[in-house]
Amino acid sequence: MAALTRENLKQAFKRVRVNKGAASVDGLDIDQTARQLVTKWPSIRKQVLSGTYRPQPVRRVTIPKPDGGKRELGILTVTDRLIQQALLQVLQPILDPIFSEHSYGFRPGRRAQDAVLAAQGCVQSGRRVIVDVDREKFFYRVNHDI
Repeated sequence: MAALTRENLKQAFKRVRVNKGAASVDGLDIDQTARQLVTKWPSIRKQVLSGTYRPQPVRRVTIPKPDGGKRELGILTVTDRLIQQALLQVLQPILDPIFSEHSYGFRPGRRAQDAVLAAQGCVQSGRRVIVDVDREKFFYRVNHDI
């Protein structure tokens, strides 16, 4: 599996380290996880390849939003972030080109401001209707058992 090659994993771990982040339910930071993976990685890799790997529970925290509201944030373990990043690095170049050109959420090189500029361009070109879909809290409400 391309995601689990040594080079891809090294690159993924560098990315996870750059992103920093707090420890999760296992209480391990990036350096502690790195030391642990020296011995545990072969077993984890085998589980990922066999489809039996199960991510750890996510630590939930609430952070303040600029408008005064609050937003829930899920903090994954460093190991789960590593696996997720390794998969992203392989899948994103394959999947991103087939996304709609009008999709801006969580895409490389695209921001909410780009979506606003595109909408303004549509209005200036004479279009009268623009549809904006915001899936706020979608991942909190979707049935994850499915």
